[in-house]
Amino acid sequence: MNINLDLRRAQDQSILVSLEWTPLVTRQVLQFPLWTPGSYTVRDPAQHLNSLELRSSAGVQPLQRLAPNRWLADLPDLSPLRLTYQLEARDLTVRTAYLDSDFASLSPAAVVMEVEGFRWEQHILSLTIPDHWTGHCPLPSTDSGWVASDFDALIDSPIHAGPFTASCFEVQGHRHELLLIGEPPHGWPATFQADVERVCEATCLLMDTPPPAGDRYQLVIQMLDSGYGGLEHDHSSVLQFNWAGLAKKDGYRQLLQLVGHEYLHQWNVRRLRPIEYRPYDYGRSIVSEGLWFAEGITSYFDLALPLIAGCSDRSMLLNDLGEELSRVLMTPGRRLQSLSDSAQEAWIKLYKSSVVSPDSQVSYYRLGAATAFCLDVRLRAVGSSLADLLRSLWQTHGKNHRGFHRRDLAAWLNPFEPQLAIDLDLWLDQTDSLPLHDCLAMIGARLDPVPLRHPHHGLTLSDSNGRVVVRRAAADSPARASGLVPGDELIAVDSRRLHSSEDLSLLLSVDCPSTITYARRRCLAETQLIATQGVDRWTLGLESGASREQQDLRERWFRFL
Repeated sequence: MNINLDLRRAQDQSILVSLEWTPLVTRQVLQFPLWTPGSYTVRDPAQHLNSLELRSSAGVQPLQRLAPNRWLADLPDLSPLRLTYQLEARDLTVRTAYLDSDFASLSPAAVVMEVEGFRWEQHILSLTIPDHWTGHCPLPSTDSGWVASDFDALIDSPIHAGPFTASCFEVQGHRHELLLIGEPPHGWPATFQADVERVCEATCLLMDTPPPAGDRYQLVIQMLDSGYGGLEHDHSSVLQFNWAGLAKKDGYRQLLQLVGHEYLHQWNVRRLRPIEYRPYDYGRSIVSEGLWFAEGITSYFDLALPLIAGCSDRSMLLNDLGEELSRVLMTPGRRLQSLSDSAQEAWIKLYKSSVVSPDSQVSYYRLGAATAFCLDVRLRAVGSSLADLLRSLWQTHGKNHRGFHRRDLAAWLNPFEPQLAIDLDLWLDQTDSLPLHDCLAMIGARLDPVPLRHPHHGLTLSDSNGRVVVRRAAADSPARASGLVPGDELIAVDSRRLHSSEDLSLLLSVDCPSTITYARRRCLAETQLIATQGVDRWTLGLESGASREQQDLRERWFRFL
């Protein structure tokens, strides 16, 4: 299978794709992947398709559309075929396709069709690019292009092109490439590449193995004016960060955490996968509760990787962990959605969140990280650790291409603490069941509430042309009790006119009923709202009077390895 991507139409932000192969059967099926591994929602790249043509020596072959992303060709013979199509490339994320006059960033799952019967055959990729550009891809290269052993390897290999070059660094003696696209206003920190190397080394120390990608790993970081996120691959990762975020007090450490997060995915989820993802099925949504382990465990350890690398200290770790736990406690949806359900419903909820989502769902990244913390503390109390569990699963399942299941976690936990295996089932299946405060107390730590500076009403508001409009009435809040709903326009508080959303907090008093005048579908109405003293966030602190036992366990926890 030969694939060419023509990137010379940057002015149109469109890619011309061509595939050439010799069919094995006369009934040939073609399809776009519905999703990209690592991003668990239907992306449907076929929506960006503008033309499609299949040719053989006999001429243009008719295509029958079987589904929005799937086509059938009944061929007259087995002569070579050429499929061409044009795709819009306007979506600059780590899981889609983007092209402009400055650079191209392509996730192959959003660009290349799968030809039925050729999934496990070799694919050769080539680029047609402007003269002053170079192409970058983590696949092995030959004179004819980059060589993918099969379709899976192809769509797992992000493609970048533009007027830039990669630099090299080493991790445990293995050569890696660092590709930087864009630049912060004040340039990259002088120690950035060295710090990236240290974080990658720390990840190998955590896993007690060299990088499984070996000498072929490409780290791509796109510095943008907005955006945050990453996508992991077997031999690469693509990160997006924003320069305003980098300029913040903790921004640089957050960037290093993101680097560590995606680098750790080289083990956890790319090779150590939930059993439902062996093998991948690109044609349908695959539900797996194991996503909490893939992302939650990784999110927990990414907080510590800068510390292990010597790029931060314990106080910074406590601050970052506190923020993560605080977000969990501040999400009402944890009372409605279990951790297992959060992972299984990723396809329909996490990637389709809205301003009201916190009331009905909780992120398996964040709740998963909080669960990882509790697991780690409980395991350290009996002489083991979460790192031991992760390393063991890597040896028994990841290295051997075996998918894991919840029962594999229980089998590992039972010899250390049988009750913990039982508790883990509870934490996964029951809402709001995680004993965060108890586990913090075991290491002589606590979460303290920080009160809101203004009365708590539970409303999220927007200002539009002098109108104050409700966007969210939080669950279990005074606003929810008052009957206000998204779309309501707030007019006045106790007969005093509102001019902006800030006015509401100024006019409310704690525990004092206020009359809210509002408009719904242009009809005026009134309701009573009683504001309370709310919590702004929670902060993590250490008990000054911790016992010797608590201090010893805390020290063991701080080691992480």
